[in-house]
Amino acid sequence: MPEKIGIVGVGRMGANMARRLKECSFPIAAVFDVNTTIAQSLAQELGCVAADQLKGVTALSDVILTVVTDDKAMKQIFSDGLLKRAKGKLFINCATVTPAVHRWVEQKCEAKGASSLEACMASSITQARQGSLYLMCGGKPEAFERAKPILEKLSSSLRYIGASGKAAEVKALVNMVMNANTAALAEGLGLGAALGLDLTMLREVFSQTGARSGVLQTDGEDMQNRDHSCFFSAAHAAKDSGIALKLAKEQGLNFPLAVATKKQYDRMIHEGLGELDKSGIAELTFPGRHLSKC
Repeated sequence: MPEKIGIVGVGRMGANMARRLKECSFPIAAVFDVNTTIAQSLAQELGCVAADQLKGVTALSDVILTVVTDDKAMKQIFSDGLLKRAKGKLFINCATVTPAVHRWVEQKCEAKGASSLEACMASSITQARQGSLYLMCGGKPEAFERAKPILEKLSSSLRYIGASGKAAEVKALVNMVMNANTAALAEGLGLGAALGLDLTMLREVFSQTGARSGVLQTDGEDMQNRDHSCFFSAAHAAKDSGIALKLAKEQGLNFPLAVATKKQYDRMIHEGLGELDKSGIAELTFPGRHLSKC
């Protein structure tokens, strides 16, 4: 019999993960979100409970997935009733937070007789809905084995990295490099536009040369067409680059490219564009766009 699942944080990622698991015959017992309207709407769609308190999710579920925004939100939910009567429960934490917070969560769970696993996602909303996420997991091997039947339905690639915090370290590096690639692509296409080059041609040339990258495929056309519908926000890009830079500082390393990239995404937030997709960084680099001369 599949374990009953609860989900804390049902924004675009969490909601689509819930839909995917429901389609794969996992019983969704309860959902919770600080935005009660979206929680109630999803609960009605899935035929489950919209819990009004975090402890209600834990009471109704065997496995609880958390998909929250940052370190502060993660610490808050685990300090605000989620671990009440949590003995024997498994918490799978999918948010991008610092490795130290994942280790803190594991300690809090184990003190209550529960277990935890970080399942860091290197994919976006569409992949969550399709069950084709790339998931990097960290925690105790037994927690990973228990989570596998669930995570295999959410992912096309599932990788166990190691102890708690290690998957979060890898995720931070993935996003640091991705964000720098995105910023560089925006500058390349922005300069191409300034030179009067055909950007469709330029993107094709990029794709066949050393300028090729994953973000060229996902963001290049959107940058050209100014379509910044959000799949991974500029605000999240800034946060994740910040996590990587904190790790670098702890190791005594200086990463000027990552610093410059974070400044660009911080600038987007300052200009009120933090909820645009990360491709919106092109608004800072293309000639004639409203931020290009700021």
